Amino acid sequence: MMVVVTAALTVVLARTSLGDEGLPGKMNMYGAPLPPLGQTWTEIDGQVYGAQPDERGPIGGGRGYRAGVTRGDHQASNLDTLLEALGEVKAGEVVFIPGDVMIDCTTRVHIEKLVLKVPAGVTLAGDRGHNGSEGAMITSDAFATDPLVEAVGPGVRVTGLRLRGPDPHRRLDHHRRSFGEMGGHDYYYKFPLSVGIRSAHPNLEVDNCELAGWSHGAIYLVDGEGHHLHHNYIHHCQYTGMGYGVVLNRAFVLVERNLFNHNRHSIAGTGRTPSGYEAAHNVEIGVSLSHMFDMHGGRDRRDGTNIAGTRMSFHHNTFRCPKTAIVIRGRPEEPVEIN
Repeated sequence: MMVVVTAALTVVLARTSLGDEGLPGKMNMYGAPLPPLGQTWTEIDGQVYGAQPDERGPIGGGRGYRAGVTRGDHQASNLDTLLEALGEVKAGEVVFIPGDVMIDCTTRVHIEKLVLKVPAGVTLAGDRGHNGSEGAMITSDAFATDPLVEAVGPGVRVTGLRLRGPDPHRRLDHHRRSFGEMGGHDYYYKFPLSVGIRSAHPNLEVDNCELAGWSHGAIYLVDGEGHHLHHNYIHHCQYTGMGYGVVLNRAFVLVERNLFNHNRHSIAGTGRTPSGYEAAHNVEIGVSLSHMFDMHGGRDRRDGTNIAGTRMSFHHNTFRCPKTAIVIRGRPEEPVEIN
C-alpha cells in the first residue's frame, strides 16, 4: 500500500508578517536568501491549521530563540582547541564555540577521515541568534565527509551552530548516467556521500542550527529512540537519489518547528523496523526536488516485504511547495496519523 497526501490538502497560505524574529538571517549558507515567512498558520472555528512557533522562539530558530546556549565549560576557537575540548569534556558539560569562529575541517577530513566525536551527555554549542550572531560555522569541503559530527553516546546536544557541507547540488546528470548507460548503483555510489550529524545512540537533540549542503543527509539517525530535532533551518540537501534533511534507519524521532527548503526529501526513513517519526509545526518554504516527507517501503529495500516503518504522525505542518507533501511507500506496522 502506498499512501500519498498531496500538498493541496495541507498547504497554509498566509500573508500576515511574523516580524523579524521569524527570520534566522537574511542571507544564509550557499546564498540561500530566506524570504519573509509571513504567518504560517491560520485558525478556523477555533481549530489551528499549520505550523505555529512556541515559547522557545521562531520556527527555524535564529534571532528570538530563547533556549540557546551562550557560554560553556570549555571554549574552542579553532580546530585544535575544539578537538582538545572534545577529548577532555565530561557528561553534563558544554563545549562552546563563539559566533565569530569558522572551523574548516576539509584537509583533515580528506587526509585523516576526521570525525568530530561528541561524548555522551555533552553539549556542542554556538550562539546562533544571540545578539545578532549567525552562529559559529563548522565546515568541510571534502565530498567524503561521513559524518562531520558524530554523537558517540546517548544524550548529546548540538545547538546554535552552522554546519556547512560540501555538496549543495542536485547532480541530475550523474543520476541519469548512473541509471542509464553506466548500469546502476555501482557507478552511482562511486561519487562519495556526506553527512552532517550522525548518531546510533538514543536521545540526540539538535536545535537552533543551520545545516546545508549534505548530499546524503544533514542529520542521520542510525538507531535509538528519543531523538528531538527542532528549531533548525535545513536546506540544500538535494543530491538526486539521496538528499535528505533528516534520515532515519531504526530510530524514532520528533521533528518539530524546523524550516526546510531545497531538499530532495526533508524527512525520510528506510522503513526498517522498529522506526518512525512525528513531524509537527514544520514549514516547507517552497522548493523541493521531490516529495517532502517520506517513508520507504520494502520495495525500496528489496527485502520481499511491504513494510514502511512502525508508526508516523504528521500534524500542523505548512507546505508552500507545489510538490507532493507526504509519501508512505508501503504499509506501516501501526496506523498513521495525518491531521
